[in-house]
Amino acid sequence: MERYIIAIDQGTTSSRAIIFDAAARIVSVGQLEHEQYFPHPGWVEHDPVQIWENVRRVVGAALAKAQLTRTDIAAVGITNQRETAIVWDRHTGVPVHRAIVWQDTRTQDAVDALAADGGVGRFRQQTGLPLATYFSASKVAWILDQVPGARARAEAGDLLFGTPDSWVLWNLTGGPGSGVHATDVTNASRTLLMDLETLDWDAGLLELFGIPASMMPVIRSSSEVYGSVHASQLLAGVPVAGILGDQQAATFGQAAFSAGGAKNTYGTGCFLVVNTGTQIVRSNNGLLTTLAYRLGDAAPVYALEGSVAVAGSLVQWLRDSLGMISSAAQVEELAAQVQDNGGVYIVPAFSGLFAPYWRPDARGVIVGLTRYANRCHIARAALEATAFQVREVLDAVNADAGVSMEELRVDGGMVANEALMQFQADILGVPVIRPKVTETTALGAAYAAGLAVGFWESLEQLGEQWEEEKRWEPAMEAAEARKLLRLWKKAVTRTFDWVDEDVR
Repeated sequence: MERYIIAIDQGTTSSRAIIFDAAARIVSVGQLEHEQYFPHPGWVEHDPVQIWENVRRVVGAALAKAQLTRTDIAAVGITNQRETAIVWDRHTGVPVHRAIVWQDTRTQDAVDALAADGGVGRFRQQTGLPLATYFSASKVAWILDQVPGARARAEAGDLLFGTPDSWVLWNLTGGPGSGVHATDVTNASRTLLMDLETLDWDAGLLELFGIPASMMPVIRSSSEVYGSVHASQLLAGVPVAGILGDQQAATFGQAAFSAGGAKNTYGTGCFLVVNTGTQIVRSNNGLLTTLAYRLGDAAPVYALEGSVAVAGSLVQWLRDSLGMISSAAQVEELAAQVQDNGGVYIVPAFSGLFAPYWRPDARGVIVGLTRYANRCHIARAALEATAFQVREVLDAVNADAGVSMEELRVDGGMVANEALMQFQADILGVPVIRPKVTETTALGAAYAAGLAVGFWESLEQLGEQWEEEKRWEPAMEAAEARKLLRLWKKAVTRTFDWVDEDVR
């Protein structure tokens, strides 16, 4: 009997369940978007209960479309939006607050206070991360401090913390009374609370942020059996056997298993990850040192990552907030109507700037406007903004790694945009390559789960399954690319120092 792997992909804008066969082909997909809450400027929240309900529904949808049942599924893999913080009651399963999303900047004052003693790099040696609102620690502390009674409940051992992988795993495996409270090394490495070398929670950091150790999930590998799906669920009895944060999952799905392997994912944000093998490489150029994956008891594999906060969400902003387009696909249609950006540059520093600048004081700008500019130029500038940000991150990677990357493997929703991919190749000066299976985030989680239960035998087998679908070669004159990049960098400087003490 043929069997399959199901991957649950709990993302920033939607939750999906994707079923893969042994050849890593997609069999069926279930997907539902969840509500985005913006209660104040810079605040971004999700409803954890809605997310869990959507996960259950998309699993059912994927099974129904494929006409499969739990007996056909060999294992479940989980991948997720990272850094997003959820705190819930271990006895009831009820969250004490909405999830605080990775993009949220409400904790900037607390982060600034910590950075006053030792700067933003204060904890880089232990964690590989700068002090920033991006990571989970300050979000958990905010919930404990701001939700009435939360700190007392946490100190009494009644509350649990987790990123969305932990929330989904705990609910899948039974919730109150029987739910497995765990995370994997990749997600743990994004909390600002895990020691990169020991792969355990740092007691000093937990104390500094005021987070009781009893709240924390157990840190486990990315590929092992954590537990079985509870009898009350559609997948009852199926082992949950893989967890990877979304960007690490995409790297794994791109078969970047060896040092030097890399990928760039174009989603809500943009994330370039480069495998550095078993070596911890500390960045001097604004990148994050993080975990790439750990398979069972094997040595952990590390990575450098360049994180761009706003990519696809800029197109979403043009659609939902400005009403300039009616669908995401329309941005490419508009951009194709003009030869260039008409001198317009958009720097989407909605939550400050991430890599390589790490400037929380920055805010978004549109510069170079003249009466000549129209919505087609703005649409093109929105697409180009993503490509420019990736170029700056790639430059930082090359500087840290000491070598020049000769090609870039890409995935994520935006890689369907032909204009963006061609401009990306032009501005990078290297080929951009799209694989046949672009759902590499879900595929990576499926691979991790499948390896744990023997569904796939080895990394070598998985590497042989990777196939190129399309390649974009640079076509722009190098001098033109340098000019555009110079103007982009000039535009970026216009975002700095916008936030004052009385402006957030």
